[in-house]
Amino acid sequence: MTNVRTHEADLIARDLRVAIVAARFNDFVVARLIDGAVDALVRHGASEKDLEIVRVPGAFEMPLVVRRLALSKRYDAVVALGAVIKGDTAHFDFVAGECTSGIGRAALDSGIPVTNGVLTCDTFEQAIDRAGGKAGNKGAEAALAAIETANLLKRLDP
Repeated sequence: MTNVRTHEADLIARDLRVAIVAARFNDFVVARLIDGAVDALVRHGASEKDLEIVRVPGAFEMPLVVRRLALSKRYDAVVALGAVIKGDTAHFDFVAGECTSGIGRAALDSGIPVTNGVLTCDTFEQAIDRAGGKAGNKGAEAALAAIETANLLKRLDP
């Protein structure tokens, strides 16, 4: 074991204000991601009064809204949830790429943790598996990452 100083954060969500931005497209899948995210936040101490869900049409529209919320400084973290499922055209690649890139830029532009719970799957079955099925719930995982990152940034502030 070395004597290197290590910074880590906990998974306590008490007093964290979190926005969940969720796409309406593929709502059957996204609703399960939302349930997983809210459950994870509440189980870790968040109050429902400190959580807000903002619905957007689809994954392509998500980065603009995520960025606006993050820059507002009203939230300690933003969780992005959606499901982009591959079809027969290249549209999937463009939507998934722009969504992912925009979400990452929103975090960097704002200094607020923005976690990516947008599924990019080849099939509807894969999406279901990742929204509470055998592969877990990626909405819950994104919420846990938001809690930890928000707490880490608070600890790193002077």
